Amino acid sequence: MALPDLTYIAAPMIKQSDAPFRLLTQRHGATLAYTQMLDPHKLLEDRDYLEFHQRDLTFGRDAGNETDGPVVVQLCGNDPEIIVQAGKKIQGLCSGIVTESTAKFLDLNLGCPQEHAREGHYGGYLLAKKDWPLVQTIGKQHVILVSAMSHLLQPPTSVKLRLCPSSSPPSSTVEFAAILEHAGASWVTLHARHVSARRRRQGAADLDVVRTLKTALRVPVVSNGNVRTWEDVQRNKEETRADGIMVGETLLGNPCIFANVIPDPVQVSLEYLEICKELPDIATHKTIETHVRHFIEFQCSRRPWYNKFRTALPACEGIHDIEHLLRTKVTRWRGKAAFKNHDACTDDLEYTTD
Repeated sequence: MALPDLTYIAAPMIKQSDAPFRLLTQRHGATLAYTQMLDPHKLLEDRDYLEFHQRDLTFGRDAGNETDGPVVVQLCGNDPEIIVQAGKKIQGLCSGIVTESTAKFLDLNLGCPQEHAREGHYGGYLLAKKDWPLVQTIGKQHVILVSAMSHLLQPPTSVKLRLCPSSSPPSSTVEFAAILEHAGASWVTLHARHVSARRRRQGAADLDVVRTLKTALRVPVVSNGNVRTWEDVQRNKEETRADGIMVGETLLGNPCIFANVIPDPVQVSLEYLEICKELPDIATHKTIETHVRHFIEFQCSRRPWYNKFRTALPACEGIHDIEHLLRTKVTRWRGKAAFKNHDACTDDLEYTTD
Protein backbone atom coordinates (compact mmCIF):
# COMPACT_ATOMS: atom_id res chain seq x y z
CA MET A 1 0.00 0.00 0.00
CA ALA A 2 1.28 3.45 -0.89
CA LEU A 3 2.00 6.06 1.75
CA PRO A 4 -0.86 8.44 2.54
CA ASP A 5 -0.72 12.11 1.60
CA LEU A 6 1.32 13.62 4.44
CA THR A 7 0.93 17.26 3.42
CA TYR A 8 -1.46 18.41 6.17
CA ILE A 9 -2.05 16.20 9.21
CA ALA A 10 -4.44 16.39 12.16
CA ALA A 11 -2.43 15.32 15.22
CA PRO A 12 -3.39 12.65 17.76
CA MET A 13 -5.04 14.31 20.76
CA ILE A 14 -6.40 12.48 23.78
CA LYS A 15 -10.22 12.43 23.79
CA GLN A 16 -10.26 14.98 20.96
CA SER A 17 -9.36 12.96 17.84
CA ASP A 18 -12.81 11.39 17.51
CA ALA A 19 -14.12 10.37 14.08
CA PRO A 20 -16.48 13.38 13.71
CA PHE A 21 -13.63 15.79 14.40
CA ARG A 22 -11.29 13.92 12.06
CA LEU A 23 -13.91 14.12 9.35
CA LEU A 24 -14.42 17.84 9.99
CA THR A 25 -10.69 18.54 9.57
CA GLN A 26 -10.53 16.42 6.42
CA ARG A 27 -13.46 18.29 4.93
CA HIS A 28 -11.42 21.45 5.41
CA GLY A 29 -7.98 20.59 4.11
CA ALA A 30 -6.39 17.91 6.29
CA THR A 31 -5.02 15.14 4.07
CA LEU A 32 -4.52 12.70 6.96
CA ALA A 33 -5.80 12.37 10.52
CA TYR A 34 -4.62 10.42 13.56
CA THR A 35 -6.73 8.76 16.23
CA GLN A 36 -5.99 9.53 19.83
CA MET A 37 -3.26 7.42 21.40
CA LEU A 38 -4.75 4.00 22.16
CA ASP A 39 -3.72 1.78 25.07
CA PRO A 40 -2.87 -1.72 23.73
CA HIS A 41 -3.59 -3.37 27.09
CA LYS A 42 -7.12 -1.96 27.11
CA LEU A 43 -7.68 -3.00 23.50
CA LEU A 44 -6.92 -6.57 24.56
CA GLU A 45 -8.51 -6.65 28.01
CA ASP A 46 -11.34 -4.09 28.12
CA ARG A 47 -14.21 -5.06 25.82
CA ASP A 48 -16.02 -1.74 26.21
CA TYR A 49 -12.83 0.15 25.29
CA LEU A 50 -12.28 -2.05 22.23
CA GLU A 51 -15.88 -1.74 21.04
CA PHE A 52 -15.85 2.04 21.52
CA HIS A 53 -12.83 2.41 19.26
CA GLN A 54 -14.19 -0.16 16.82
CA ARG A 55 -17.17 2.13 16.29
CA ASP A 56 -14.82 5.08 15.86
CA LEU A 57 -12.81 3.30 13.15
CA THR A 58 -15.58 1.54 11.26
CA PHE A 59 -18.40 4.09 11.15
CA GLY A 60 -20.42 4.08 7.94
CA ARG A 61 -18.97 0.82 6.65
CA ASP A 62 -22.26 -1.09 6.82
CA ALA A 63 -23.93 1.59 4.77
CA GLY A 64 -21.13 1.54 2.24
CA ASN A 65 -20.13 5.11 3.05
CA GLU A 66 -16.59 6.29 2.52
CA THR A 67 -16.83 9.67 4.16
CA ASP A 68 -13.72 9.39 6.31
CA GLY A 69 -10.30 9.91 4.80
CA PRO A 70 -7.18 7.90 5.59
CA VAL A 71 -6.55 7.44 9.31
CA VAL A 72 -3.47 6.63 11.37
CA VAL A 73 -4.19 4.55 14.48
CA GLN A 74 -1.67 5.44 17.17
CA LEU A 75 -0.58 2.86 19.75
CA CYS A 76 1.64 3.27 22.79
CA GLY A 77 3.45 0.93 25.17
CA ASN A 78 6.75 -0.76 25.91
CA ASP A 79 5.88 -4.45 25.48
CA PRO A 80 6.46 -5.61 21.89
CA GLU A 81 4.19 -8.65 22.22
CA ILE A 82 1.27 -6.65 23.61
CA ILE A 83 1.66 -3.95 20.97
CA VAL A 84 1.71 -6.56 18.21
CA GLN A 85 -1.41 -8.28 19.56
CA ALA A 86 -3.24 -4.96 19.84
CA GLY A 87 -2.10 -4.04 16.35
CA LYS A 88 -3.65 -7.23 15.03
CA LYS A 89 -6.91 -6.27 16.73
CA ILE A 90 -6.82 -2.92 14.98
CA GLN A 91 -5.93 -4.48 11.64
CA GLY A 92 -8.95 -6.71 12.06
CA LEU A 93 -11.13 -3.61 11.82
CA CYS A 94 -9.92 -3.06 8.27
CA SER A 95 -11.44 -6.18 6.74
CA GLY A 96 -13.18 -5.82 3.41
CA ILE A 97 -12.39 -3.65 0.44
CA VAL A 98 -9.95 -0.88 1.34
CA THR A 99 -9.48 2.15 -0.88
CA GLU A 100 -6.86 4.86 -0.68
CA SER A 101 -9.36 7.17 1.03
CA THR A 102 -10.38 4.67 3.72
CA ALA A 103 -7.00 3.10 4.50
CA LYS A 104 -5.85 2.69 8.08
CA PHE A 105 -2.20 2.99 9.12
CA LEU A 106 -0.36 2.37 12.39
CA ASP A 107 1.83 4.68 14.47
CA LEU A 108 4.00 4.09 17.52
CA ASN A 109 3.84 6.91 20.07
CA LEU A 110 7.29 7.95 21.31
CA GLY A 111 6.35 11.48 22.29
CA CYS A 112 3.60 11.51 24.94
CA PRO A 113 4.87 13.77 27.76
CA GLN A 114 2.07 13.22 30.24
CA GLU A 115 2.49 11.89 33.75
CA HIS A 116 0.77 8.57 33.03
CA ALA A 117 3.32 7.95 30.26
CA ARG A 118 6.17 8.60 32.67
CA GLU A 119 4.66 6.25 35.26
CA GLY A 120 4.01 3.55 32.64
CA HIS A 121 7.39 4.08 30.95
CA TYR A 122 6.15 4.62 27.42
CA GLY A 123 5.69 7.47 24.94
CA GLY A 124 8.28 10.22 25.33
CA TYR A 125 9.89 8.37 28.22
CA LEU A 126 11.40 5.77 25.88
CA LEU A 127 13.71 8.32 24.25
CA ALA A 128 16.68 7.84 26.57
CA LYS A 129 19.50 5.91 24.93
CA LYS A 130 19.17 3.05 27.41
CA ASP A 131 15.71 2.33 25.95
CA TRP A 132 16.70 2.41 22.29
CA PRO A 133 17.17 -1.38 21.99
CA LEU A 134 13.66 -1.93 23.39
CA VAL A 135 12.13 0.61 21.03
CA GLN A 136 13.99 -0.87 18.09
CA THR A 137 12.51 -4.26 18.97
CA ILE A 138 9.03 -2.78 19.17
CA GLY A 139 9.56 -1.06 15.85
CA LYS A 140 10.75 -4.23 14.13
CA GLN A 141 7.87 -6.33 15.44
CA HIS A 142 5.46 -3.52 14.57
CA VAL A 143 6.68 -3.65 10.98
CA ILE A 144 6.58 -7.45 10.91
CA LEU A 145 2.96 -7.18 12.02
CA VAL A 146 2.18 -4.86 9.14
CA SER A 147 4.01 -7.06 6.61
CA ALA A 148 2.07 -10.11 7.76
CA MET A 149 -1.34 -8.61 7.03
CA SER A 150 -3.47 -9.94 4.19
CA HIS A 151 -2.72 -8.93 0.63
CA LEU A 152 -5.54 -6.40 0.89
CA LEU A 153 -4.00 -4.77 3.97
CA GLN A 154 -0.35 -3.91 4.07
CA PRO A 155 -0.37 -0.45 5.67
CA PRO A 156 2.89 1.35 6.39
CA THR A 157 3.80 2.08 9.99
CA SER A 158 5.05 5.42 11.27
CA VAL A 159 6.65 6.75 14.45
CA LYS A 160 5.95 10.04 16.23
CA LEU A 161 8.61 11.24 18.66
CA ARG A 162 9.99 14.22 20.52
CA LEU A 163 13.55 15.38 21.02
CA CYS A 164 15.78 12.99 22.95
CA PRO A 165 16.54 14.11 26.52
CA SER A 166 18.51 17.35 26.85
CA SER A 167 21.22 15.40 28.69
CA SER A 168 21.92 13.54 25.43
CA PRO A 169 24.13 14.93 22.65
CA PRO A 170 22.22 17.21 20.25
CA SER A 171 22.65 14.64 17.49
CA SER A 172 20.87 11.91 19.47
CA THR A 173 17.42 12.59 18.02
CA VAL A 174 18.66 12.25 14.44
CA GLU A 175 20.65 9.13 15.38
CA PHE A 176 17.61 7.57 17.02
CA ALA A 177 15.34 8.43 14.09
CA ALA A 178 17.80 6.72 11.75
CA ILE A 179 17.51 3.58 13.91
CA LEU A 180 13.74 3.75 13.62
CA GLU A 181 13.99 4.15 9.86
CA HIS A 182 16.23 1.07 9.70
CA ALA A 183 13.72 -0.81 11.87
CA GLY A 184 11.06 -0.19 9.25
CA ALA A 185 9.32 3.11 9.98
CA SER A 186 7.79 4.37 6.75
CA TRP A 187 7.77 7.98 7.90
CA VAL A 188 8.84 9.86 11.03
CA THR A 189 7.02 12.74 12.71
CA LEU A 190 9.08 14.96 15.00
CA HIS A 191 7.59 17.28 17.59
CA ALA A 192 10.85 19.12 18.16
CA ARG A 193 10.45 19.86 21.86
CA HIS A 194 11.78 18.02 24.87
CA VAL A 195 9.44 15.95 27.01
CA SER A 196 7.99 17.71 30.03
CA ALA A 197 5.11 16.37 32.11
CA ARG A 198 4.52 19.83 33.59
CA ARG A 199 4.62 21.85 30.37
CA ARG A 200 3.61 20.14 27.14
CA ARG A 201 4.94 23.03 25.05
CA GLN A 202 8.12 23.96 26.89
CA GLY A 203 9.62 26.63 24.64
CA ALA A 204 9.39 26.82 20.87
CA ALA A 205 9.86 23.72 18.74
CA ASP A 206 13.41 23.51 17.36
CA LEU A 207 12.71 23.47 13.64
CA ASP A 208 16.44 23.26 12.86
CA VAL A 209 16.41 19.69 14.15
CA VAL A 210 13.49 18.86 11.85
CA ARG A 211 15.44 20.22 8.89
CA THR A 212 18.51 18.20 9.89
CA LEU A 213 16.34 15.12 10.21
CA LYS A 214 14.86 15.70 6.77
CA THR A 215 18.36 15.78 5.32
CA ALA A 216 19.48 12.66 7.19
CA LEU A 217 16.57 10.29 6.50
CA ARG A 218 15.41 8.67 3.31
CA VAL A 219 11.82 8.23 4.53
CA PRO A 220 9.43 11.21 4.67
CA VAL A 221 9.66 13.55 7.66
CA VAL A 222 6.68 15.42 9.18
CA SER A 223 7.16 18.54 11.30
CA ASN A 224 4.97 19.16 14.36
CA GLY A 225 5.03 22.41 16.36
CA ASN A 226 5.08 26.23 16.16
CA VAL A 227 1.82 26.55 14.20
CA ARG A 228 -0.93 28.98 15.16
CA THR A 229 -1.85 30.43 11.77
CA TRP A 230 -1.85 29.46 8.09
CA GLU A 231 1.26 31.59 7.66
CA ASP A 232 2.96 29.46 10.33
CA VAL A 233 2.12 26.33 8.33
CA GLN A 234 3.84 27.77 5.28
CA ARG A 235 6.79 29.09 7.28
CA ASN A 236 7.31 25.75 9.01
CA LYS A 237 7.34 23.95 5.68
CA GLU A 238 9.80 26.42 4.18
CA GLU A 239 12.17 26.31 7.15
CA THR A 240 12.20 22.55 7.63
CA ARG A 241 11.60 21.36 4.04
CA ALA A 242 9.49 18.65 5.69
CA ASP A 243 7.20 16.43 3.65
CA GLY A 244 4.24 17.41 5.79
CA ILE A 245 3.03 19.58 8.65
CA MET A 246 1.13 18.21 11.65
CA VAL A 247 -1.04 20.50 13.77
CA GLY A 248 -2.61 19.72 17.14
CA GLU A 249 -4.05 22.24 19.59
CA THR A 250 -4.46 25.07 17.10
CA LEU A 251 -6.63 22.75 15.02
CA LEU A 252 -8.99 22.40 17.98
CA GLY A 253 -9.79 26.09 17.74
CA ASN A 254 -9.66 26.35 13.96
CA PRO A 255 -10.32 23.00 12.23
CA CYS A 256 -10.14 24.84 8.89
CA ILE A 257 -6.56 26.09 9.20
CA PHE A 258 -5.32 23.82 6.41
CA ALA A 259 -7.81 25.46 4.05
CA ASN A 260 -6.49 28.92 5.01
CA VAL A 261 -9.92 29.76 6.41
CA ILE A 262 -11.08 31.39 9.63
CA PRO A 263 -14.56 29.90 10.09
CA ASP A 264 -17.51 31.47 11.78
CA PRO A 265 -17.30 29.77 15.20
CA VAL A 266 -21.03 29.06 15.48
CA GLN A 267 -21.26 27.72 11.94
CA VAL A 268 -18.30 25.38 12.35
CA SER A 269 -19.72 24.22 15.69
CA LEU A 270 -23.03 23.42 14.03
CA GLU A 271 -21.22 21.59 11.23
CA TYR A 272 -19.40 19.45 13.77
CA LEU A 273 -22.65 18.72 15.63
CA GLU A 274 -24.29 17.68 12.37
CA ILE A 275 -21.50 15.17 11.76
CA CYS A 276 -21.98 13.86 15.31
CA LYS A 277 -25.67 13.28 14.54
CA GLU A 278 -24.74 11.45 11.35
CA LEU A 279 -22.24 9.32 13.33
CA PRO A 280 -24.02 8.65 16.63
CA ASP A 281 -22.45 6.99 19.67
CA ILE A 282 -18.88 7.68 18.56
CA ALA A 283 -17.93 10.91 20.32
CA THR A 284 -18.90 11.14 24.00
CA HIS A 285 -21.00 14.06 25.18
CA LYS A 286 -17.98 15.43 27.06
CA THR A 287 -15.86 15.30 23.91
CA ILE A 288 -18.56 17.05 21.89
CA GLU A 289 -18.96 19.73 24.54
CA THR A 290 -15.19 20.31 24.67
CA HIS A 291 -14.91 20.67 20.90
CA VAL A 292 -17.69 23.26 20.79
CA ARG A 293 -16.07 25.17 23.65
CA HIS A 294 -12.76 25.24 21.75
CA PHE A 295 -14.42 26.47 18.54
CA ILE A 296 -16.13 29.35 20.33
CA GLU A 297 -13.24 30.15 22.65
CA PHE A 298 -10.71 30.41 19.82
CA GLN A 299 -12.28 33.63 18.51
CA CYS A 300 -14.66 34.78 21.22
CA SER A 301 -12.91 34.29 24.56
CA ARG A 302 -12.61 38.06 25.10
CA ARG A 303 -16.22 38.83 24.30
CA PRO A 304 -18.28 40.09 27.27
CA TRP A 305 -20.76 37.20 26.86
CA TYR A 306 -18.18 34.41 26.78
CA ASN A 307 -18.37 33.56 30.49
CA LYS A 308 -22.14 33.18 30.17
CA PHE A 309 -21.53 30.73 27.35
CA ARG A 310 -18.99 28.79 29.47
CA THR A 311 -21.62 28.51 32.22
CA ALA A 312 -24.46 27.49 29.90
CA LEU A 313 -22.60 24.87 27.86
CA PRO A 314 -22.11 22.24 30.64
CA ALA A 315 -25.82 22.46 31.43
CA CYS A 316 -26.66 21.10 27.97
CA GLU A 317 -27.73 17.46 28.12
CA GLY A 318 -27.31 16.51 24.47
CA ILE A 319 -26.49 17.65 20.96
CA HIS A 320 -29.88 19.31 20.46
CA ASP A 321 -29.43 21.36 23.62
CA ILE A 322 -26.03 22.55 22.41
CA GLU A 323 -27.49 23.43 19.01
CA HIS A 324 -30.27 25.38 20.70
CA LEU A 325 -27.73 27.27 22.82
CA LEU A 326 -25.71 28.21 19.74
CA ARG A 327 -28.68 29.18 17.58
CA THR A 328 -30.47 31.23 20.23
CA LYS A 329 -28.48 32.63 23.14
CA VAL A 330 -25.04 32.72 21.52
CA THR A 331 -26.43 34.21 18.31
CA ARG A 332 -28.35 36.81 20.33
CA TRP A 333 -25.30 37.65 22.47
CA ARG A 334 -23.13 38.12 19.41
CA GLY A 335 -25.78 40.22 17.70
CA LYS A 336 -26.01 42.58 20.66
CA ALA A 337 -22.25 42.99 20.74
CA ALA A 338 -22.09 43.72 17.00
CA PHE A 339 -24.96 46.24 17.21
CA LYS A 340 -23.41 48.03 20.17
CA ASN A 341 -20.02 48.42 18.46
CA HIS A 342 -21.58 49.34 15.09
CA ASP A 343 -19.09 47.14 13.28
CA ALA A 344 -18.36 43.48 12.78
CA CYS A 345 -15.57 41.75 14.62
CA THR A 346 -13.84 38.54 13.56
CA ASP A 347 -16.22 36.28 15.44
CA ASP A 348 -19.25 37.90 13.72
CA LEU A 349 -18.11 37.11 10.19
CA GLU A 350 -19.05 34.26 7.93
CA TYR A 351 -16.26 32.10 6.49
CA THR A 352 -13.33 34.35 5.65
CA THR A 353 -9.98 33.83 4.01
CA ASP A 354 -6.75 35.73 4.45
